[in-house]
Amino acid sequence: MVACEVRPRVQRESMRATFFTCSCPIQVTRIPPLLTHPSSEAPNRKQGLFMPTTPKQIAASLTELWSPRVIAEVDDSYIKVAKVSGSLAWHSHENEDELFLVLKGHLKIEMEDRTVEIGEGEMFVVPKGVRHNPLAEHECLIMLIEKKTTLHTGNTVTEKTRSLADQLRPT
Repeated sequence: MVACEVRPRVQRESMRATFFTCSCPIQVTRIPPLLTHPSSEAPNRKQGLFMPTTPKQIAASLTELWSPRVIAEVDDSYIKVAKVSGSLAWHSHENEDELFLVLKGHLKIEMEDRTVEIGEGEMFVVPKGVRHNPLAEHECLIMLIEKKTTLHTGNTVTEKTRSLADQLRPT
């Protein structure tokens, strides 16, 4: 397996966006500088500063389980990564689909009518309104693509529920 390596392709200051290419099937159009800047002072977002890295590396560096972090945004969606183990919570997202991509390990998504098993490099979309419970028997690294309006555990609140402010914290 070839590791994903994000490289700058074109930077257009007039558009205030940096475009990237990588070996994975996901095209990232902009990485928010606030989330990837090494100093304690976040740069002005208009500067377009970034540090190339991979979603898998960012997910592996996380210390909290089931605490997704936003690593990029594309139009009205966030790209998030998380380190997971055990079960999250039964929940649904009434108005949003949720894409799960396994970066490392194995993830099960229980739904009321079936269970889907996702291996490394595989993805699955949970349709809007479908109750589901993601779980991993062993530590697993995942990437999520969700609309910005998606609540972490829908209308279900547990000790594992994270606010958007938590998810936007620097990695």
